[in-house]
Amino acid sequence: MKRRFKRQLKEDELVSTVNKVIDFFKRKKKVVAAVCILIVAVIIVYLGMRLMKTSQTKKGSETLSRIFEISAQLKDNPDKIEELESLASKGKFRRVAYIQLASFWAGQEEYEKAEAEIMKMPEKKKDVFYYKAKDLLGQIYIKQKKFDEAVSLYDQLSDNPHDYTRDVLLFHKAQALEEKGELEKALEVYKTIQEEFSQTYYGYEASQKVVELEGKERE
Repeated sequence: MKRRFKRQLKEDELVSTVNKVIDFFKRKKKVVAAVCILIVAVIIVYLGMRLMKTSQTKKGSETLSRIFEISAQLKDNPDKIEELESLASKGKFRRVAYIQLASFWAGQEEYEKAEAEIMKMPEKKKDVFYYKAKDLLGQIYIKQKKFDEAVSLYDQLSDNPHDYTRDVLLFHKAQALEEKGELEKALEVYKTIQEEFSQTYYGYEASQKVVELEGKERE
């Protein structure tokens, strides 16, 4: 008897709760409809943003691939340079295009043109593209025998390169000093690389340079 009574109470509570919910929706149907519309709108906006982001990512990936594809073809087909210049004039990866243009001209020993392309490159943030471009500029200075400019540039860059490996910058600074004839200073930098970056490629190259320059000092 008690069980039947308790079951009856639960059923009555359930019916009462359902009736209250139905009554609420009847009385607040405009509010509920507005909330439903808002939820649907939010979902549509979210899906639209996801679709747009996916589309932009795909387009950006295609642009980047095209930049490297053209760069690989420039030596045999220099007419492609106009398309690469067009890609450098706008877009998310324009700095990559400028670096590739500068690299091409440097490879042709057109150092003034290479330098000009780097100077056109917008300096947004000091990321890997920034340091890659500045490192390339430093190497161009060395080729132009502008050793003071190169050393000064690498002094600025090697203090805190963030997204770029410091051993690369130090090695190129040492090269500039060596080319300039300041062998003691160059040897000092090579030794720093040898000690701090012994497990890297440039650490190995620096070790070879230390042996070479110390041999010159003994002559």
